[in-house]
Amino acid sequence: MQKQIILKSGIEVGVVATHFKFAGGVAPNEHGKFPRDANGVLRVLSEMGELCAISPVKMKTVQLPFFASADQTEIAEMIKGLNSLELEVHFIIMIGGANPMNPNDEDKVVSQLVMSIKSAIHHGIRHVSSTSIEEWMSSDEARTGEAFDAAVAQNVRLHLRAYQEAGIEGSCVKDWNIEFLRPGEFKTFTNIEKSWAFVSAMNKALGKKFFKLLVDAAHCGDSGLSLEKNASIITQIAAAGELGVFHASAKTTRGCLSTDDGWISALLTAAARTGELKHVFVELFDHSDATLELLHQLESGFGIDTRDGRTYTQVVADGLGDISRRLNNLTARGILKN
Repeated sequence: MQKQIILKSGIEVGVVATHFKFAGGVAPNEHGKFPRDANGVLRVLSEMGELCAISPVKMKTVQLPFFASADQTEIAEMIKGLNSLELEVHFIIMIGGANPMNPNDEDKVVSQLVMSIKSAIHHGIRHVSSTSIEEWMSSDEARTGEAFDAAVAQNVRLHLRAYQEAGIEGSCVKDWNIEFLRPGEFKTFTNIEKSWAFVSAMNKALGKKFFKLLVDAAHCGDSGLSLEKNASIITQIAAAGELGVFHASAKTTRGCLSTDDGWISALLTAAARTGELKHVFVELFDHSDATLELLHQLESGFGIDTRDGRTYTQVVADGLGDISRRLNNLTARGILKN
């Protein structure tokens, strides 16, 4: 279809490929193979092809969840197919079965990170992200004081090893974005302030501003810090040269962007004002995804169906239109450069 919206800023807009479920959608099976549709096409490609066809704006990027166990031949097929849709691929690395804050799990986490980063380098991926500073949904207690400092230090050691062992220096990878998660999903690195402590320490150890903080509006909204506090810290992070990818995602429901209670628009504007905003991804999850059952148990609001009669593909397309209009109007107001 002819695109209705032409982006007027230099911001690259895309999606996180999560709206068609993990199980049966974007996650590999126990053999590393990915789900395919009735025609034998990888579902990631058929779903993204459909989204590209109905999106009111031409997307530039897609952030692809990456699992170290994935079949590399199918990863190559997936990237080639996404590139044919004129999408630049970012990896968002998934870590499982180990706690990055626990020194006893260091080798397990590093192994997954190194394998994933080496794949990124092999496929020419320029931007990677990860939630690799804490184990998802662990039974660990929140760490504070000296225990928090120790968790930061352990994460620095671990990620420095991964950086060196994967051969990032001099490679195509230009930055590594670290994402924090909401309380419950994480126990310690649960807000923008705590996660920035790691990014700052990591860059100090590395001697350059390679690591960035991924700002997810949903996680900010559910973190317990006020909207004003989050916006203020975003400004500080950008001034330090450590602001990374922005996720336009609705707090609590993780569904239609209309359920976000203003967090996306306010934090998107705060990030735009810094002049450091480069990538914005719309991110939604299917409320019925069985893989995310623990989130249903954590927060009943996550299980709400926010589609209002639409398919999830259409909800994401609507989100792309909403975000693109916002970016264009930030440009019209002089907040973003044309």
